[in-house]
Amino acid sequence: MKKLLFIVSISLGMGVTAQETKADAAVVDTTKAWSVQGQNTLMLNQAAFSNWVGGGANNVGWLAGVNYNLTYEKGKDLWENIIVLGYGQNNTKGVGTRKTQDVINLSTNYGREFAKSWYYSMGASLQTQFAPGYEDGNNPEAAKLSNFMAPGYVNVGAGVTYRPNDNFTMTLRPANARWTFVLDKDLQHAETYGLKNDGDSSLFQFGFLGTAIYKLQIMENITLLNTGSVFSNYLDHPERLVLAYGAVLNMKINKYISSNVTLDLLYDHNQIKKTQLKQTLGVGLAYNIDNGVKRSDKKDNQAWLKK
Repeated sequence: MKKLLFIVSISLGMGVTAQETKADAAVVDTTKAWSVQGQNTLMLNQAAFSNWVGGGANNVGWLAGVNYNLTYEKGKDLWENIIVLGYGQNNTKGVGTRKTQDVINLSTNYGREFAKSWYYSMGASLQTQFAPGYEDGNNPEAAKLSNFMAPGYVNVGAGVTYRPNDNFTMTLRPANARWTFVLDKDLQHAETYGLKNDGDSSLFQFGFLGTAIYKLQIMENITLLNTGSVFSNYLDHPERLVLAYGAVLNMKINKYISSNVTLDLLYDHNQIKKTQLKQTLGVGLAYNIDNGVKRSDKKDNQAWLKK
């Protein structure tokens, strides 16, 4: 009887140990397929003058924006979604309210890995603005230059994506359809944003699109996000490249306050035959979200948006 009880005890102990081992194994794998990284900002600026000999005009301004990266990575699948929205205004005494920032930039890209860090990919993007733009800043009495979806750019294409780590992503699409929409009838004139005839509401182009994102941590609490793109239209004047570069320098003061400097450069022959430049500087509230979880050994750096 004692021998029988001894054998039963050993068997029960082994069973419990096996269950604990399985439970431990299940607990170890806590990685997730989705990660969300984002920044919400509200920048304010103000100046007031009273009997100031040096002169000046009272003004107040604000700028709000969101910048999100939602990434799904599991096995050989990689799906990255980017949401960039921003709008800002400045009111100056004697001049009125003027727009200082206006951007809508949405993109999605899905890839299937075929070699280390290389993916067959396909994706789409939308670029436009929220409100009308005028020659004299945001003065409705001046000539209108733009509006929501006027222009609006939609890209749909397929190619390859190279993503060795979270800090660098490059996508090359030798087959990319690009539509330019001008849905404001006041702007539907021949040669405006490349339109062929008066009354046209869109322009179709097909060509090569290359995009790249590079995130650089300059030092603790100072990061630089670089984005660039190039498009060549196979169907008409492929030498007239559409070139764009954007930079966001983020200098974090503490968890909720930061300073942002942005720079945008654009050359598009169909808009104006000159290089366009936009620069902003602001200090204000910024709240970062980063629930990114390392899903593989190569995801070794998410410091660019850490709290």
